[in-house]
Amino acid sequence: MAGDTLVKLPNGSVNTHADPQRTYQVVVAATRDMGIGKDGKLPWRLPRDLKFFKDVTVTTSDPVKKNAVIMGRKTWESIPVEHRPLPGRLNVVLTRSGSFDIATAENVVICGSMASALELLAASPYCLSIEKVFVIGGGQILREALNAPGCDAIHITEIETDIACDTFIPAVDASVFQPWYSSFPLVENSIRYSFTTYVRVRNSTVEPLDQTNGMMSGGCSDSDKFEVKKFSFLPKMIFEKHEEYIYLRLVQDIISNGVLKDDRTGTGTLSTFGCQMRFNLRKTFPLLTTKKVFWRGVVEELLWFISGSTNAKVLQEKGIHIWDGNASRDYLDSVGLMDREEGDLGPVYGFQWRHFGARYTDMHADYTGQGFDQLLDVIGKIKDNPDDRRIILSAWNPSDLKLMALPPCHMFAQFYVANGELSCQMYQRSADMGLGVPFNIASYALLTCIIAHVCDLVPGDFVHVFGDTHVYNTHVRPLQEQLQKLPKPFPILKINPQKKDIDSFVASDFKLVGYDPHQKIAMKMAV
Repeated sequence: MAGDTLVKLPNGSVNTHADPQRTYQVVVAATRDMGIGKDGKLPWRLPRDLKFFKDVTVTTSDPVKKNAVIMGRKTWESIPVEHRPLPGRLNVVLTRSGSFDIATAENVVICGSMASALELLAASPYCLSIEKVFVIGGGQILREALNAPGCDAIHITEIETDIACDTFIPAVDASVFQPWYSSFPLVENSIRYSFTTYVRVRNSTVEPLDQTNGMMSGGCSDSDKFEVKKFSFLPKMIFEKHEEYIYLRLVQDIISNGVLKDDRTGTGTLSTFGCQMRFNLRKTFPLLTTKKVFWRGVVEELLWFISGSTNAKVLQEKGIHIWDGNASRDYLDSVGLMDREEGDLGPVYGFQWRHFGARYTDMHADYTGQGFDQLLDVIGKIKDNPDDRRIILSAWNPSDLKLMALPPCHMFAQFYVANGELSCQMYQRSADMGLGVPFNIASYALLTCIIAHVCDLVPGDFVHVFGDTHVYNTHVRPLQEQLQKLPKPFPILKINPQKKDIDSFVASDFKLVGYDPHQKIAMKMAV
């Protein structure tokens, strides 16, 4: 009954209660097959990884507290004498050896097991003086701790280069943990790696979702709901690296410092000019979590673009009404398109992607073989000439602007191939930060993922560049509400592996895993 407390009840019976234990986070560097060492040593030299390890395990939010690091005896002995105990941290060494002794070293305690160490740290004085607990090795300790119920987070330096190891740990349980943050890849001493933090979102393993009935999911199903609701257990330096903060900080800056400007809609905006956001598509999909984003609308609109359609009624029939305002009779009349049938948006995005230069008549005409198919050209160049610097997709056709219900806001994308990855940079001349941009981030991230899938590449970066970047006056209050929300882990995108033709996809070919956002925040569209 080690680690249990015996409590005698009034009736004379005895109950066994587990003593309270601290939760913990794991910090480790591992190869793709989860190798962590060879011959009792690290088989790589990565100075930035050592700095990351120190920053994560030393830094505290409360300056009067320190963190604890738990390690096995062999890990302790592998640390050079001049560097142990690890400074600025309480060193907890696990050993069952009665002969193992450390002279009364400051900041070092010895425990016989992981459970006893976690119980010790949950008791006074450590419960008051220790802010966070990190498990740092070695192999046996990590195999016990990695996916155990007490593990809140796993900070892995993920090494992509093949390196021989003889010590291995289990893979992260993807049904319990989701990525919180992943750095862009780094290369050091010819080794490519990245820093990734996984957070616990569920308390126990769940069965994989049945995908036999199609893959489309809007998130927020019972299987997507997180059992863990807050992630403030993360070190602040990691918590604030969540990529959603790139968007939130830009919104806050515009509200605080933007220039008051009039606009086409008469609503008025706070505006700035020339901004950029960069999202890492390698691990997660950047669908905002501080409010619910209409995922089904993102997917159906993008497929509508890909089809070359200009008919808003196609979307309306699927319950997608994001183009209704610009396709209405009153709006078309207001922009001088009195002869245009209601719902006919003119030669907008999809038409330019698939039929650039063709003469536009109406939304019912068959444009097969007319104009230049930019989308197929992009895919062909990526496959056949990936180093081409002219892999461009443009929706901006000056000669057609007068025929469009609304000139393209997201107007120009360039694709880039390196290291087996496809990246995209998109320029958006006009960026509505409240309503439009969350949609646009997801749409072009999805387009990048689809094209990468078709071309047998993996997604890399999505770089989002803005011209006039604005918050409508009517959106300030709801955005201030959104700014009070804390991000949750981004979801993971799954694409039907059997589809490889860009024109073959349907909405059910795309599935989001683990999308559990905050509730919807209503904002009125400025038309």
